Amino acid sequence: MSTTPSPPQAAPPQADLTPLPDVAPVRRRPRGTARLRHVALPFGSLLLFLLLWQLLAVSGTWSETLVPPPAKVWSAFIEVSTTHDGVRGYNGTTLIEHLGISLRRIALGAGLGIALGVVFGLLMGTVGWVRSLFEPWITFLRTLPPLAYFSLLIIWLGINEEPKITLLAVAAFPPVAVSTTTAVTAVSQSLIEAARALGGSRWDVVKDVVVPSALPQTLTGIRLAVGVAYSSLVAAELVNGLPGIGGMVKDAANYNNTPVVLVGIIAIGVSGLLIDGLLLRLERAVVPWRGHV
Repeated sequence: MSTTPSPPQAAPPQADLTPLPDVAPVRRRPRGTARLRHVALPFGSLLLFLLLWQLLAVSGTWSETLVPPPAKVWSAFIEVSTTHDGVRGYNGTTLIEHLGISLRRIALGAGLGIALGVVFGLLMGTVGWVRSLFEPWITFLRTLPPLAYFSLLIIWLGINEEPKITLLAVAAFPPVAVSTTTAVTAVSQSLIEAARALGGSRWDVVKDVVVPSALPQTLTGIRLAVGVAYSSLVAAELVNGLPGIGGMVKDAANYNNTPVVLVGIIAIGVSGLLIDGLLLRLERAVVPWRGHV
């Protein structure tokens, strides 16, 4: 009996013994170093700004009336913050009191504008005919500078608190309305349909699906609205603005008191940074998933 020779077996693959290149381990920066850098960079930029400011002031390019040195601005800050030579603050009111009155106006005006903006944003995002009716008017209002209608508000409402608070409300309203509308219209339809399939009513869908989904962008709109209200503060306090930080800036500018003007501008900017930081912390607490999904 003849046997058919079996085909030759393939040699088993030889293991590749070539050494792998060394891969450097990923080194993470220590958390303390990152925090130190986070604090040191803004502080360093502030020192650089003060140095450039001082050099510009002593160069003689402009007079001290136009560009006072930092030391003179600091002296003005001390004067408007305390009782100096029998004069209390600026125009009988200290800096912190001027700032507190302006912050109260911003809280009332911007708070009203934000509340109306959220309501209108939800309505325009969920009801088509409401959006078609109001969106052109909100866009028109958003493009107007505050000074364009402040004189009209004074004619209608007088020179007391009403025109100031109304102007801040009108300035804060459009950013919130636009951002909320955009956020509501961007909500996933699959989530809405799933909620309806589970028996949710229209109110349940809005409350449990639309509002949580739109919340991150709405909070961003609120931060923008507060910034717009701050930028409109001096305009709101142009008439009968004392006491108030914007009124202090306007009154000091009338007398070419540049150090006090700079003190007021710095106070507005620093308080705005603090409030924006608080809003950012609120945003991280309310929507902690933002940036992680």
